[in-house]
Amino acid sequence: SLDFWRLLYALLKQIHGGKWTESDATDNQIRFVKSVLWYHGYGRPELYWLPSDGSAGSRELLLAFSWLLHRPSLLEQLLARNRVKTGDETSVCTCEDDLPISQKGTTGIAPECGLEDRVDVRYLQWLNGRLRFQWRSLHAQHQEQCKLLHKIHLFTSGSHMDQILGHFSVTETDLVRQPENYKQLLQLLESETMQLEAFLQWKQLEPVYWRWMETVLDNVAEEGNVCESQDAHVEKRELPKATSCCPWADSLTGQIDRLSRDLMTLHDQLHKLVTHRKAAWCEKVKTRKEELQKEGFSATARKIQESVELKLLDLAHLCAPKKPKMHGSCRLVFRSKHPASKTGLGRSVSKEPASAVSATEVIRELQMREASLERELKQLQEECRQRLDEIAEGLDGVICISP
Repeated sequence: SLDFWRLLYALLKQIHGGKWTESDATDNQIRFVKSVLWYHGYGRPELYWLPSDGSAGSRELLLAFSWLLHRPSLLEQLLARNRVKTGDETSVCTCEDDLPISQKGTTGIAPECGLEDRVDVRYLQWLNGRLRFQWRSLHAQHQEQCKLLHKIHLFTSGSHMDQILGHFSVTETDLVRQPENYKQLLQLLESETMQLEAFLQWKQLEPVYWRWMETVLDNVAEEGNVCESQDAHVEKRELPKATSCCPWADSLTGQIDRLSRDLMTLHDQLHKLVTHRKAAWCEKVKTRKEELQKEGFSATARKIQESVELKLLDLAHLCAPKKPKMHGSCRLVFRSKHPASKTGLGRSVSKEPASAVSATEVIRELQMREASLERELKQLQEECRQRLDEIAEGLDGVICISP
């Protein structure tokens, strides 16, 4: 079990934590693995109940490892992360960041972490400001990187053997300036080749592994059914004993039945009375609505109309023909501004126009997504403002002034 914990820690650390060291304490490794599995939506509570010393739980760890292979595609992520990048690439994503279904409604079995005390709002505001500052710094650094890449692509234009690319990447430019670094690059490429060969061997033997996992799941299900049947048998066996030791149970049951009938009669009478009074109140409310001023009615109608227009915009966006969402890594390819070519991001070096992604197209998709998020933000802000107004009305002796 301990070796399995260390294996999961070493694999998940590469994706979520960068470098890993064997000197980390065992309980820290186990806590990290549980947190990452919870983040990905693994909802089997037996794993989170395992001890923090790593002394038990080999089968639960095997199930979690198999789930990582299937659901988040662990091996594919590791291959993509350890891939040797010889070209200048950037990540392009126009997908909507929806919460996975596996993470909805699974808040009852959180791992060994949480807020013991209430957090001060001022501390959260400070964290939000710090996050905004770091985001702006990252954006400025990214812009500076784009400027430097543009200079390299522009100055090396026409030097590459591949006429489709036409320019060197940062790695290729570094090899031209320092040819002795090609040995290190060659070693990295050989290591990546070995990983790809091992992955191909795994894909050939993968059906055998999943057939074995089916037997493991069958054993888990059988043990669960046996435990449930034993619990049910104990309950059925104990109930007659409790009844036999109470000689006055029959008379008590008769009294309970009579009380139940009386309660049902009272319930029917109360239901009729409530229905009658509800109808009378509905008539009064209808009369009152007809007496309202035209200004209030028009303001309410205006709010309803705005809400309907926003929903219609979202509905038109949803009903529009779906375009394939762009997601993944793309190679940056410099294009001159003459009419024969366009500025774009090339997914590959193929001459087919379908394999290229235009930068203007990416910007247009992101702008549409930004407009949708702004509409959603305004709607949520209006709902929060109305909620705060309702709360403020219930406070006596307090005057709330909106900013």
